Amino acid sequence: MTYVVIGLGKFGHNVAKGLAQQGEAVIAIDHSEEKVRDVSDMVQDAITLDSTDLRALQEAGISDADVVIVSIGENIEASILTVMALKELGIETVVAKAITQVHGQILSKLGAAKVIYPEMESAKKLVKKLVKNMHYETIDLSITMKLAKMTLPEFWIGTSILSPTFEVDYEVKPVAYKHQGEWHTSFEKDDILEKGDILVVLGNSNNIEALSKKV
Repeated sequence: MTYVVIGLGKFGHNVAKGLAQQGEAVIAIDHSEEKVRDVSDMVQDAITLDSTDLRALQEAGISDADVVIVSIGENIEASILTVMALKELGIETVVAKAITQVHGQILSKLGAAKVIYPEMESAKKLVKKLVKNMHYETIDLSITMKLAKMTLPEFWIGTSILSPTFEVDYEVKPVAYKHQGEWHTSFEKDDILEKGDILVVLGNSNNIEALSKKV
């Protein structure tokens, strides 16, 4: 398959580079000679042209492409005109980057097969990562040993702090827990973990990492 990436800002540059690294044939396009030069040694072909110019696209042979990714940044007008030109050329699969929901709706109506919102997706991933980190934090004690502090996961609610399940099933050792605002570092058999407790466990790096995927 031949991919064309139009617009070589940060997103477009990384898409072109990533596709090329996967062994795909990539043609990279931008109106900036500098951006084209930056990606030229990574892709099959890199061309400086105005992507809103139908004739320029025709002369560059873009009509033979299997997939065209339009990654034009803040210039919404150029983005729309480029998608219009590509559809006029008969490109079936146009993937277009959108800045806003309205922009995306317009691109869809013009025939874009898929509209992506990289800034919104990046924000969602960041929020998810931040929230996840609030519930699970790790501290490196050495190259091989870590502490993990977490909001008690559901699968440990109602478990005794001295239960063998920690070491047998997860290969970690509880070293402290916080219940109703008070930290405890010495345990009794009838100390039962409850929802909302904070738990600190010790384990080797691999086991702490494995636990993070279950929490």
